[in-house]
Formats: sequence, structure tokens, C-alpha cells
Amino acid sequence: MKIHNPFRVALVATLGVGVGLLLINSVQTLSTILLYVGTALFLSLGLDPVISWLERRKLRRWAAVLITILGVLGIFAGIILTIVPVIVSQVAQLVGQIEEIATDLEWDDVVRDARAWMEDTFPALNVDTAWGYIEDWWTSLDLGTISSDVGEGILGFVGAVVVGLGGAFIVLILTIYFTASTPALKAAVYQLVPASKRARFIDLAEQITRSVGYYVIGQASLGVINGVLSAIFLSIIGAPFPAVLAVVAFFFSLIPLVGTLTGSTIIVLTCLIPGLGSPTTALIAAIYYLIYMQVEAYVVSPRIMNRAVAIPGSVVVIAALAGGSLLGLLGALVAIPVAASILIIYRQVLIPRQNER
Repeated sequence: MKIHNPFRVALVATLGVGVGLLLINSVQTLSTILLYVGTALFLSLGLDPVISWLERRKLRRWAAVLITILGVLGIFAGIILTIVPVIVSQVAQLVGQIEEIATDLEWDDVVRDARAWMEDTFPALNVDTAWGYIEDWWTSLDLGTISSDVGEGILGFVGAVVVGLGGAFIVLILTIYFTASTPALKAAVYQLVPASKRARFIDLAEQITRSVGYYVIGQASLGVINGVLSAIFLSIIGAPFPAVLAVVAFFFSLIPLVGTLTGSTIIVLTCLIPGLGSPTTALIAAIYYLIYMQVEAYVVSPRIMNRAVAIPGSVVVIAALAGGSLLGLLGALVAIPVAASILIIYRQVLIPRQNER
């Protein structure tokens, strides 16, 4: 029986734990960069079907890549140049209306109405005593500290926007690089697989990349459809800030399963804000989005997503929650294609192996 040196065993175990902790800390430190790389990779896979379609039209790879990238950049530039001025003007209008409401607000009238409401609603309540507590609470507030916190919050928001724009630029550069070098990257990965299993691996990898690509294109298409229809409909019914709300509809539609519902709820609640919308406008918007969500779920989404792998709803929810917990909103978006890839491997590798036993 071979006797192991206790010191050697303890040393190897300690080194193993240390290497594991080092890897975990490295992943946490590089989480933002890994998120950028993963997002750019999935976006490039989303552009790959378009490039393949252009290549089937007798275009060379570099020409197809160039046309696709220029087309995407042109579309986004057009959207920004069209929407940003409208958003800026409408946000300025919103700020102006808020200032007007605040200027016209008479504090004495507000106090009188509030006291009358308390007396009518709670007749057994000693309003003078309760109002005294409210006034004591108000005078105890440190308005200087509150203003400082608000200022720090605004600066933090501006900083987050700047960081987000920087991250978007990095993702754009990486997406262009990955899109241009996708065949070379695939070939390099395929060479790492033993020759006896390479054909099967290539087949699975191509299925996964095609499925992820169609998923990205499909989700973006759903967002564009919802955004455009929302802009048209909200302008017709006279909803407040239709361009801003259309952008909200577009971005929330990119979130699988619950995105359209969440964005629609925000839009309807915005239409209920006094001075901006009205209950009638909110009711019309609510009816429209209830109908739209049914049409999207049963007509539009199946037609657009028919070439992407079908994922059960429970898996979508679990993947989105896990990705969101780990890497935020982008993690939730990227987690769905990852779940689709795992599902393909499960169906075509694990199940056949189990059936052969």
C-alpha cells in the first residue's frame, strides 16, 4: 500500500484552493470585460445569417461583412439622428410642464385640501395632533443633505451614462472584429477537437451558432416592430412623449418573455400622469397593448423565431433570472441564447448517449 506524504498532500490541496480562489477573483475582476466580449460575440452571431445570405448572392466575404456593418451603423445612426432631437425636445417639454405645475402650486391650498381630506376620511382622528406630527417631521428634514444626495444621484446617473456609452463603443468595435473574423475563429476552435470527433462537433457548433444568430435577429425584429407600431399608435391617440415611449417599447421588447409586458405597463402608467395624459388615453393604450401582446405571442413571434431553437418558458425564466443576477440586464439577454445552446447539446448529445446504453 502506497503511503502519501502528508505535507505533500496538504501542499497540493492548498495550492489547488489558492488557484481556485485566484480564478474566481479573476473572473469577478474581469466580469465587465467578459460581458463585453460575450455580448459582442452574440451580436456578431446575429449578423452572421445576414452575411451568409449576402454570400449566397455571389458576394465575397469581405464585401458581405462591409455591407452588413455599414448597414447596421447606418440604421442606428438614422435612428439616433431621428429620435434623439425629438427625445431632447420632449424631455425639455416635460421639465417645463413640471416647473409650471410647481410654480402654479399654492402650498396653502394644498395644506387646506389635505386637512379637509383627513377630516372627511378619518372623522375619529384628531387632525390637529396628526398634522402637528407631520409638521414636526417636515421641519426635522435636513434639506441640505437631501439636496446633496440628489446632486450625487444625478452625477452618478451621468457617470453611468458615460460608462454605458463607452461600453457600447467597445462592444461595437468587438462586434465588427468578431463579425469580420468569424470563419477564422471557428476554424481555430475546430482544430482543437480530435479529428475523429471533429465532424460531429462542427455540426453541433454550426447548429448552435445558427440558432443563436436567428434568435438575436428575431428578438431585435420584435423590438423594431413594437417600437415602430408604438410610435405610430401613441402619436395617433395623443399620448405624452410618443417618441420617448416608443424607445421604451423597443428596448423592453428586447427582454424575452416579460419585456413587452413591462414596457407596456410603463407606457400605460405614463399616460395616467395628471397634466400629461388622461384616463381615456391610458385605457386606449392598455387595450391596444393587450391586443398587441396576444398578436405578438401567437402570430408575430412564432413566425420570426421559427428558425431559432424552441426554449420552454420555464427555462427562459430561469435563464433570464440567473443571467440577470450574475451580469445584470445584458446578462439576462445573453443567458437565453446560452440556454438554447445547452438545450441543443442536451437533445443531440446527452439523450442519444443515454439511449445507446
